[in-house]
Amino acid sequence: MQRKFEKVVLILGGNKGDRNALLFSAVEAVSGLGEITAKSKVYETEAWGGVAKGPFLNQIVEIETEYSPYEILSFIQKVEIGLGRKRDEHWGDRTMDIDIIYFGRNIIDTSELQIPHPYISERKFVLIPLAEILPDFIHPSLRKSNQQLLEECKDKSEVRVWEG
Repeated sequence: MQRKFEKVVLILGGNKGDRNALLFSAVEAVSGLGEITAKSKVYETEAWGGVAKGPFLNQIVEIETEYSPYEILSFIQKVEIGLGRKRDEHWGDRTMDIDIIYFGRNIIDTSELQIPHPYISERKFVLIPLAEILPDFIHPSLRKSNQQLLEECKDKSEVRVWEG
């Protein structure tokens, strides 16, 4: 049986260690899932959620892949561990965090995986790079474009293009 190709959108980011080198390595690693079809600029963002201390570097990538969402989840968790991720504290400081934002227009809601990511509409650090590369993509359950979600977002944290 031939697998179907789907576009997966990931956000990658971290705030510990050499943030730029770790982000570069993470993007390189996730290219193993398929062809990267779009990449946002790199953004430096305030920590979100009140636990992590230092600013993050974040980037969104879109990949055309033949892997299932659960295969992607397993793959990205291995990449995180390979880049030094320790799951000590929820929303705490970390070397690398990779989340699945969208998997095509699919909606998945299980204890293991939620797609679209449940906090997209609340986080400018996700919406700014999303609106950069996929402004017109319609969130499958909220039925609004990424650009609309950004315009309606109440998050006041600072997100700026990182010049490196």
